[in-house]
Amino acid sequence: MSTPVGADPAVVGPYLASVLGDDRWRSVRIDLIAAGMSNLTYVVTPDGGAAGEPVILRRPPTGAVLATAHDMAREHRVITALGPTPVPVPRTLHLCTDTEVLGAPFYVMERVVGLHVVDEIPAGYADEPEQRRRIGEGLVDVLADLHSVDYQAVGLGDFGRPEGFLARQVRRWTMQWEATRDQDRPDLDALAARLAETVPTTQRDGVVHGDFRLDNCLLDPDRPGGIRAVLDWEMSTLGDPLADVGMLFVYWPQAGEESVAGQSSVTALPGFPTRAQVAERYASRTGLDLADLNWYVGFAYFKFAAIVAGIVARSKAGAMAGKDTSGYAERIGPCVERGRAALDDGAI
Repeated sequence: MSTPVGADPAVVGPYLASVLGDDRWRSVRIDLIAAGMSNLTYVVTPDGGAAGEPVILRRPPTGAVLATAHDMAREHRVITALGPTPVPVPRTLHLCTDTEVLGAPFYVMERVVGLHVVDEIPAGYADEPEQRRRIGEGLVDVLADLHSVDYQAVGLGDFGRPEGFLARQVRRWTMQWEATRDQDRPDLDALAARLAETVPTTQRDGVVHGDFRLDNCLLDPDRPGGIRAVLDWEMSTLGDPLADVGMLFVYWPQAGEESVAGQSSVTALPGFPTRAQVAERYASRTGLDLADLNWYVGFAYFKFAAIVAGIVARSKAGAMAGKDTSGYAERIGPCVERGRAALDDGAI
């Protein structure tokens, strides 16, 4: 029986048997499927369990990261609240805020069977451009559905502070950049200043995912275009929905474009909608005016550059042991240039 760090089967099994009221969980196998700089994800399978029986356990990283109940409780809360809405999310099963159990809070949810596309689409799936177009449109429609959720009605009225969201975001990431400067970058300083001076007026508050993109979704393995589940809600809050659209565009390279952020180039394959087509479909589904979309794209590139600069700084300080950060510093300049271009001419 495997014993991955952070989720001991000898502890998890009896605990799940108790809280789920099912002795089948008393003995389990646990496999770590997602580790990194964010939360840890494990598959928990009861011994002798059928294929459809495993569940997913999520917890904060082990080690020096502050493992407060807040992050896990927020993730669990937003996924649970979105359950009855058109937004596809896993069904939550249990939240544990008692740090005595695993040393950190965690929650358990159903395991959704779906296709996780990161760098390439598997052969035999969505081989035709028309199928890839449907995948792109499916992603847009899910994002539009999320941004159309009445967050008050689903119990998320106090999930964030939407007033002043954009200005706060610019300040937050500017402070992040200033605290982790890897070197003097006047172009990045100038981009931060321009963004702060030109914050647009928010049209509608909504649930913001914070990192919505293709590889944070599970695709329907039998029907290209169907989205089985949206994952990784750790950055979600209430705010301006167009922030999600701006960040999605950073992760949506088109045919003939060079990846500057290290993102997947799947969306450059024939058939995927262009960013202009994405914007048109999103605007049609939500009724939002995208006249200021260039600002949101510029901000998204700025935010991405600040995040990368932070990783570079932590790597130089020896705080990224075991993580390959080679080439990260070279991504910052091109991201700043893309952000500036978005503000200058609306290039999306």
